[in-house]
Amino acid sequence: MTNAMFSFGDFNFGGVHDIFSSTEKGFDGMEAENNVGKQVNLFGAEEWGKLGEFGSVDSDHGFYGNDYSSGGNLFPKYQQEEQQQPLISYYGLYDAMQVDPLSMPFQACLGKIAKLEDIPNLVPHVEPKKEKRDPFSSLAGLDLLNSYGSGFKRLNGERNFESSNYNACTDQVATGRKLSTEEIMRVAGARFIQTYSQVSDVPSMLSHPFGSSFSGLSYEEARDVELVEFLLVSAEKVGYQQYERAGNLLKRCDSRSSSTGNPVERVVHFFSEALREKIDRETGRVAPKVLGNKQSFNVDRAMKIPNDTTLACQIKLPFGQVVQFAGIQAIVENVAEAKKVHVIDLEIRNGVQWTGLMQALASRCDCLLELLKITAVGTTCRESVEETGKRLGSFAQTMNLPFCFKIVMVEDMLDLKEDMFELDFEETVVVYSQFALRSMVPKPDRLESAMKVIKNIRPCLTVVTEVEANHNSPVFVTRFIDALFYFAVYFDCLESCIQRDDPNRSILESMYFGTGIRNIVANEGEERNIRNVKIDVWRAFFARYGMEEIELSSSSLYQADLILKNFPYGNSCTLNMDGKCLLLGWKGTPLHSLSLWKFL
Repeated sequence: MTNAMFSFGDFNFGGVHDIFSSTEKGFDGMEAENNVGKQVNLFGAEEWGKLGEFGSVDSDHGFYGNDYSSGGNLFPKYQQEEQQQPLISYYGLYDAMQVDPLSMPFQACLGKIAKLEDIPNLVPHVEPKKEKRDPFSSLAGLDLLNSYGSGFKRLNGERNFESSNYNACTDQVATGRKLSTEEIMRVAGARFIQTYSQVSDVPSMLSHPFGSSFSGLSYEEARDVELVEFLLVSAEKVGYQQYERAGNLLKRCDSRSSSTGNPVERVVHFFSEALREKIDRETGRVAPKVLGNKQSFNVDRAMKIPNDTTLACQIKLPFGQVVQFAGIQAIVENVAEAKKVHVIDLEIRNGVQWTGLMQALASRCDCLLELLKITAVGTTCRESVEETGKRLGSFAQTMNLPFCFKIVMVEDMLDLKEDMFELDFEETVVVYSQFALRSMVPKPDRLESAMKVIKNIRPCLTVVTEVEANHNSPVFVTRFIDALFYFAVYFDCLESCIQRDDPNRSILESMYFGTGIRNIVANEGEERNIRNVKIDVWRAFFARYGMEEIELSSSSLYQADLILKNFPYGNSCTLNMDGKCLLLGWKGTPLHSLSLWKFL
């Protein structure tokens, strides 16, 4: 296993390290289709409250949002009777055949998916209260879905999905291109929005704007759209604590979804599981101990231990290598004149990226390196960290590179102090954080303590890679939808990059992603420990500590683009700039961010 983790041929180090240099390299000679460096702000700034005010109780997206369950009627009421046909010709699921006024908040939410210009953007601050069904309680969260909706047009230039007209969504399918998983989600949302915008006060089956039409969709796509609709209505019922109705709808989801099916069926399967677990928690049907055992798998801990699944992710998915190599290039440029380089890696994982740094530093001619020191910070898995150190030490020997590996283990990040790092005034210090800060978002005091230590160390550069998603909203509806779209994109990526019957894909989806989905959807309070936030939130947070964001060089962007070209489906990955931050996504939807920071 350990040898496999350092099979450098698989990671294409050999053909990349010679490009690392402190010299700027432009994009001359890169293909015209390269989209690196475009100043594209895919999503607008989030409505999470005033910048920097993370203590604000009205912040759905900041670090310190209050935890409370919120209602939020997402969709029209549905009937529960079973349908004999695989596709539902008419919306024969409406409960009372009335448009519930409490459903309107989700209309505004999905409005940004479908880009309906006539739906108002309502974001009043009214704190949700579980014991009262406040129709405006989740507006702030529901409106967040608008961040997904620069319309379908953004996803593919030749297919203009303007959902203010449903036909404009489906007619584009005639081009023959199969809808992506995210597009399926959008079409499902557009169908619901059209229901709200056209249904009468006392609607009937015949007045439904779509009737039996799934025009332009293939049979599988129509089934998938309908399956997503069932899931969304289930979430609505859960949000309003209508658990029996939600359970009946989830039975439909279960019968049509599968952990081994297509990406839509897979993602619905795991979200259906999460909704069912939330129902069990809310109703007390399952003892907390049983639920605790079910969620005993620790994603962050598992990612630190080398195994076949994490190795498969590194080899077959482009995201890890892209952010690692682009980040390494930035480090190389910032330590170009340093004879002693000290890298502090917060929550080190397999450490494979540091072999690229070693190769780059060993190839320097104008400034010979006297020492490369890597200090790994951790709270768990000391043996794994030690093994990582041994592997890195062995690789450094093959490069004839002076190398030192240190470990700083603390039981709690509150115990982390700058004097633990054996700092030398001759060293040039760099802090590297790959998905490390996100693990401390549920415990803001740990995050603040770690940031104070970093500030006291005053590194020349801090490299931060994070998940580009908001999974921290206290509003259940917002969290559910944000997570649904995020994981839908990731499942779509897995469909392209890993075979369906690959056991590593099954483990990744069920254990890693499935656990994350359940934690985000089913848990509340301290039990909800997966709380990703977007770059705008990190910017405001870092600003509090006097950190300034700096640009990635053209060489770093070139590294990112070069890595993508080594992957069979690298052309489906997108590199866009949000200000000075690099957003790495799949088919236009950001999944990860890479940003560089210096202290003023």
